Amino acid sequence: MQYRNFGKTGVSCSVLGFGAMRFPTLNNDESQIDEEKAIEMIRYAIDHGVNYVDTAYPYHRGKSEVVVGKALKDGYREKIFLATKSPVWQVERYEDFERFLDEQLEKLQVDHIDMYLMHALNKQRWEKIKALEFSKFFAKAKAEGKIRFAGFSFHDRYHVFKQIVDEYSLWDFCQIQLNYMDIDYQAGLKGLNYASSKGLAVVIMEPLKGGKLAKLPKKVMDIFKESEKSWSAVEWSLRWLGNLPQVSVVLSGMSSLEQLRENLKIADHLVENTLSVDDLQVIGKVRKTLQSFAVINCTGCGYCLPCPSGVDIPGNFRIYNEAVMFENMEEGKGIYRWFENQKISASLCVECGQCLSKCPQKLEIPSLLKKVHREFTRAG
Repeated sequence: MQYRNFGKTGVSCSVLGFGAMRFPTLNNDESQIDEEKAIEMIRYAIDHGVNYVDTAYPYHRGKSEVVVGKALKDGYREKIFLATKSPVWQVERYEDFERFLDEQLEKLQVDHIDMYLMHALNKQRWEKIKALEFSKFFAKAKAEGKIRFAGFSFHDRYHVFKQIVDEYSLWDFCQIQLNYMDIDYQAGLKGLNYASSKGLAVVIMEPLKGGKLAKLPKKVMDIFKESEKSWSAVEWSLRWLGNLPQVSVVLSGMSSLEQLRENLKIADHLVENTLSVDDLQVIGKVRKTLQSFAVINCTGCGYCLPCPSGVDIPGNFRIYNEAVMFENMEEGKGIYRWFENQKISASLCVECGQCLSKCPQKLEIPSLLKKVHREFTRAG
């Protein structure tokens, strides 16, 4: 196992982290974790060098923290850094920060949490937790020994990420989505470099883009075969991240012991600055090829926002492009249903046309939104 400094904290973490978000389940029910298999996986990972375990309040409908706590019995807690997250969307007053933390300590059956994050920050949630004095909560929790390091996970645009990093000087680390396809998405490579320049450790989530980069279309896999390397699609993805010296930990949400064993073997080779120019060119070619499959030429610049009807225009185009790109329309439909529940889907477009003059790509946005809705709601 390879280890890296965790930013300015003075501790060292395994480059591969165990993400407790996708445990094996029973009866195809996310809330019914197969505890025996999950505990076996966590302990196997720790026995083989993983020392960073990440969970969160809502994972597996609140059950993930409980199972992680059970797995860390019998001396395993002392071998790892434990990370979990405050469900900021449920925090309505200052006291809620403390209430949720105390509940999590109880569920995990521990006396402290090493890495504690404000979960899934965006512009709105950032303003909310500032108003509720999250900084006072962090200071008190650290003073009481309930947490060691303060961080946040992030889902918004780069300028919001930079604002969050800059407006609180006591961040120890952050967690961002990054993979070789998402270099300009959300915080992206720009955010990785910025956070690192400020001394923050950077934890990576979605290294396989929700599993999409593990199951690439054949015409894309053929590009990898042009290389002399016999790496799997998963290994290419993890090697790309491991090559970046600014990356502290790569989280993988593994669902089976087989996946864990594969990732552990790969993790032995995740050393910074070891990919060759040819390797990087192959990955660049894969990226460009996948991007060429996109049917809507949206760059995700966000100039079309805010939409008066609440439509997440770039988000709708993104999930549609990825459904086509990765040949997985069913997964796209599932995400679109979530968009509908969140009231940000293409179906809410009233064709007011306000977005048309703002789009640098001159896209016919209303008609394209109709297309997205039609394709994702088509039967069969």
